[in-house]
Amino acid sequence: MRQTLLALFLVCSAAIAGAEPQNTANPDFNKARDEAIQILQGLIRIDTSNPPGNETKAAQYLKGILDKEGIPSEIIALEPARGNLVARIKGNGKAKPLLLIAHLDVVGVEREKWTMDPFAATIKDGYLYGRGVFDDKSNVAAALQVMLMLHRSKTPLDRDIILLAEAGEEGTSSVGIDFMVSKHWDKIEAEFAINEGGWILEEAGKVRYVAVTTTEKVPNTTKLVAKGSSGHGSMPRMDNAIVHLAAAVAKVGEFQPPMRLNETTRTFFKRLASISAPSEAILYSNVEDPVSGKVVEETLRRSNVMLNSMLRTSISPNIFNGGFRSNVIPGSAEATLDIRALPDEDMGEFYATLKRIINDPAIEIVPPAAGTVRPTSAPSRLDSVLFQSIEKAQAAVFPGVVTLPVMFTAATDSAQLRAKGVQAYGLGSVLSEEDRARMHGNDERLSVQGIGKFIELMYRAVAGIAVAR
Repeated sequence: MRQTLLALFLVCSAAIAGAEPQNTANPDFNKARDEAIQILQGLIRIDTSNPPGNETKAAQYLKGILDKEGIPSEIIALEPARGNLVARIKGNGKAKPLLLIAHLDVVGVEREKWTMDPFAATIKDGYLYGRGVFDDKSNVAAALQVMLMLHRSKTPLDRDIILLAEAGEEGTSSVGIDFMVSKHWDKIEAEFAINEGGWILEEAGKVRYVAVTTTEKVPNTTKLVAKGSSGHGSMPRMDNAIVHLAAAVAKVGEFQPPMRLNETTRTFFKRLASISAPSEAILYSNVEDPVSGKVVEETLRRSNVMLNSMLRTSISPNIFNGGFRSNVIPGSAEATLDIRALPDEDMGEFYATLKRIINDPAIEIVPPAAGTVRPTSAPSRLDSVLFQSIEKAQAAVFPGVVTLPVMFTAATDSAQLRAKGVQAYGLGSVLSEEDRARMHGNDERLSVQGIGKFIELMYRAVAGIAVAR
């Protein structure tokens, strides 16, 4: 009898340990998509171009939705017009909270270059057009929709779900994530976070892979300043500042910093090789090969600028200023370099290398001011329960598709979260290469159906680690 009871106990224990979350009700994802699209259209119609931002208007719009649902929320602002919305649904406290974060501000527009009103949220041929639909209001709408679905289902949760719809991501983080981390960390403290930065790549109508950001490069906007003697343009000088600056920029532009992989990028190339055509797979499989690696690097440098940037700290000279009249030799000139550093880059050594490459005492290298650079930290783990839940969700939504961990070549506010010990991951909607090229560009758009699939992916990933077992 004792052996029978023991066997029964072991069977029950195993069943409990392997139990699925108690979200037995199958959500209506089509209904969720339609509701989220309406919310997203409302958000797009609120112009939050940064500058000036005016995110408080968008935060109030979201708060009105949350108030009707009975979900507690508040708007926290360093400046009255630059509000951050925080909402929370409570769990039982068995696990630490999960933060869903997205930003409310958008970059500006060149209205004359759009084929439609960028703030009308027009749906045409299955696409939703509007400034911020990609970056980042679709993530705001998706995070809010997931919170609404979990709240309405009254499903018990093991952890709190926090929503942060933040201000200032597009260049003014002092009113957004920096303010929230330094002054209101207790409102958003979490074990895990889901943010922007990832994407679901679609080619020829089929999803190829789901990209999940686990780390990102660090912007270090740097200036090269050349100084010389001013004078009359009819008498050329050897110390002409523009000549020295042009030579320095040419050297920097030709310089290819050394390749260095981390856990994220090494896994990325390995998995990408597994789903690529043989001609591409051989490149991705031999990135670190001591013999053929250099050939691979040069091939990627010429054929795929994004993958090449993922391999190394990158430098792009983007602004060149010097002179004011055609017949006057200027006394100084400067160029702005967009340096995107690997997370573990020693910038002191990097600048010393640049100085050696330029090799011109007339050129001064001016790094960004102290306190203006995003913090660095180790990549978020690939063996965490959230990353595993994302992979499981991906398998359910896109069977047979692979999840690729990605080092984002741009920047997000996940950097500040990772610096606080949060395991942060970036997700995003279904898009084609053409859709991605429109981010920060004209006629920004996303597929309505793709947004729906993104919501389902996020919901399943969140439920996988939050719903009580």
